[in-house]
Amino acid sequence: MISASDRPLPPTPLTALKGVGPAQAEKLAKLGLSSIQDVLFHLPARYQDRTRITPIGALRPGMDAVVEGIVAGADVVMGRRKSLLCRVQDGSGTLSLRFYYFSAALKASLQRGSHWRCYGEVRPGASGLEIYHPELVSLDSPLAAPVAQTLTPIYPATEGLSQQRLRALSEAALAWLDQGHSLTDWLPDELARHFELAPLHDALRLLHRPPPDVDLLALQEGRHWAQHRLAFEELLAHQLTMLRLRAQVRSRHAPVMPAPGELAEAFVRALPFPLTGAQARVAQEIAADLGQPKPMLRLVQGDVGAGKTVVAALAALQALEAGWQVALMAPTEILAEQHFMNFQRWFTPLGISVAWMAGKLKGKARDNQLQLIATGDAAMVVGTHALFQEQVRFNKLALAIIDEQHRFGVEQRLALRDKGSAGQFSPHQLIMTATPIPRTLAMSAYADLDTSILDELPPGRTPINTVLVSDSRREEVVERVRAGCAEGRQAYWVCTLIEESEQLQAQAAEVTWASLCDSLPELSIGLIHGRMKAPEKAEIMSAFKAGDLHLLVATTVIEVGVDVPNASLMIIENPERLGLAQLHQLRGRVGRGSAASHCVLLYHAPLSHLGRERLAIMRESTDGFEIAEKDLRLRGPGEVLGTRQTGLVQFRVADLVRDADLLPEVQTAAQQLMQAYPDRVQPLIDRWLSHGQQFAQV
Repeated sequence: MISASDRPLPPTPLTALKGVGPAQAEKLAKLGLSSIQDVLFHLPARYQDRTRITPIGALRPGMDAVVEGIVAGADVVMGRRKSLLCRVQDGSGTLSLRFYYFSAALKASLQRGSHWRCYGEVRPGASGLEIYHPELVSLDSPLAAPVAQTLTPIYPATEGLSQQRLRALSEAALAWLDQGHSLTDWLPDELARHFELAPLHDALRLLHRPPPDVDLLALQEGRHWAQHRLAFEELLAHQLTMLRLRAQVRSRHAPVMPAPGELAEAFVRALPFPLTGAQARVAQEIAADLGQPKPMLRLVQGDVGAGKTVVAALAALQALEAGWQVALMAPTEILAEQHFMNFQRWFTPLGISVAWMAGKLKGKARDNQLQLIATGDAAMVVGTHALFQEQVRFNKLALAIIDEQHRFGVEQRLALRDKGSAGQFSPHQLIMTATPIPRTLAMSAYADLDTSILDELPPGRTPINTVLVSDSRREEVVERVRAGCAEGRQAYWVCTLIEESEQLQAQAAEVTWASLCDSLPELSIGLIHGRMKAPEKAEIMSAFKAGDLHLLVATTVIEVGVDVPNASLMIIENPERLGLAQLHQLRGRVGRGSAASHCVLLYHAPLSHLGRERLAIMRESTDGFEIAEKDLRLRGPGEVLGTRQTGLVQFRVADLVRDADLLPEVQTAAQQLMQAYPDRVQPLIDRWLSHGQQFAQV
């Protein structure tokens, strides 16, 4: 329990510090700083070493250095730009200080014989070594400060706030701590000792004012013990939020569903292939969850083509056989429509009606579907985010299946969950993704979910051969398409833009389609992109599936869910513009039949070093999880998951890639804290997550 003296105190406003008035407080608020506690957690982005004075004779270009010397002369010189040039000597050599912006007062102060300390980056110049716009301290003043005793912090700043001001502010906040004001360490001593974590005050003090002998490389790489201490606490606050969220959802009542029965057996018998071992295992995990009186929260990850939809169908049948309704939601109309056709084909012979709900559905057809859903006559409902709309009322929704969940915003997923809570229960949630989520991200971003992985591809899938080709060899690629289609195969040509854009030099889909029609007049070529009307898109996709089109020119709208086994060649233009996970998804549209499949990454030279590294990963691996891990290292969690939509918290100190090894310990600490120190959970969350739990109400 927390003693009375340890209870969370209200934050101390910044105006309590000397020199911080309302105008300054307003500027600081732009950085998210409104209290002294905020300043203590506003940590330097990097450091400068101003603790040593370097003799001028020892200076080298590119060094950041502190120099002390006597002014030998200062003159205004006229070059391409007028500048003030001041020569400083220290007995070991001469250095020039150059100012392009200067006042008469500065020129007057730099008189011959005056003594100065200056700091800046040394560069080669017209007059030998120079420092442009150095920071200056007059050594003739009796108030001259001594050389810095610690490294000089450089803080994240905003307009109107200088580094000097931010340093003075952090100095005042540290002095406030020294005066006995409290910053409660919410980590219990027992946990801190167990996980070998330093006291909070020591970590903060070191990070704001590191001693000159600090391990600077460890600081730069974020591996110092002081950063480790704060990263642990920040990850812990995040983990606690997710666990609390999970407890909140699991505290609701959910319908108990008996184990799968005749419907599931009939469905499996009718499939043209046996279930893989992974499908059978994951289906059992889901069936066990559905048999509990608490809402299932399960994430099913499977690489492209691992058969997630079949697993979802088995879960749906368990709910349907128990007399409940099921909703399956997909992020695009193409994918939702494909699910609708699959479920209709599978479920109609079993006597189950499937309803369809999408934005394009209008008038009587829409009213008819709404009626079927509301009465429960349609037990299985498939749709896009149109399922969230207020007019859509379910009779007794007990299972919500969400496909490609990272494409939906937090509020949208909540809205579907709430559709089932009009009664006394919450629906079970099954979340599926074909975008493999690296383990470290899953442990953090999806800590509120149980995870199942489909790690086995159905037999008969052919490996995809991936090659990198410069767009200077475009004609050869066109010939390859001609030859493939002449053999009875079909192909995709994917463009990463819809409209022409000179700036990005990316071929637009419409221009590409027209040019391919000219180059390949004997082929029937379709075009599909996101700005076309839904019926048009559906018509073209149906023609491609039926084999009436040889080649489909498309934008990334075909990224997920499109299944045409006869398509065995894919060309992706400007692949350097897409994330690896997205490229992997696109590539997964081929290799679905028995023929050897190929993916050509048609890049625009010159590629950056990072671009080359990323595309090489695509060429070398077809394992989605391996690709996702490498993508995470190269691009960071926000890019991989799409931070804006997932609600993934933006970490201040922690880094999910660098600090991945902390996550198992953090998970253990979070469980212990919730059980033994529940009073400390909320203060920890409040310290690190200003919006509490709002970011992840999934």
